[in-house]
Amino acid sequence: MHALQKRRSRLYTISFLACGIWLIALGLYFIFLRPALLPEDLRYMGASARDMQDIVPGLQRWTHHVFTVMGGFIAASGLLAITVALHSGGGTTNSAQIVLALAGVLTVGLMSVTNFQINSDFKWLLLVPALIWAFGLLANLSLRSGNGVPAGKYVGENANQ
Repeated sequence: MHALQKRRSRLYTISFLACGIWLIALGLYFIFLRPALLPEDLRYMGASARDMQDIVPGLQRWTHHVFTVMGGFIAASGLLAITVALHSGGGTTNSAQIVLALAGVLTVGLMSVTNFQINSDFKWLLLVPALIWAFGLLANLSLRSGNGVPAGKYVGENANQ
């Protein structure tokens, strides 16, 4: 593997490791720390915490269950991203590239777009993982296109198999 290919492979791996770690941390935040309503949630709904407690008295208990399940799914997505980063040999097949792209759109991409739609206080911060994910996909594409890997083969996989 040439020096440029090694650097691209490292960038790919680091991008998806970073996103995976971030997703696990976000999932744990939702499971253990996320309050029922953030100040921006109340602002978006045009209600106070007291209003919400009076109108929906069980909201805090309910959202704890919802956020626990959601946090588990988020953390699991992070584990999968880390697994792909560590076990793809610095490049993926065409189908794996498509799956990574779709996973990015459905996780960090959708989260980022939604936070811009609701004008979240954290929208710019939450854009960073989507950009890192996209960067990882681009690094993988450039790695694959620059090293003569046959379509449908992993980098490092014997093309004769």
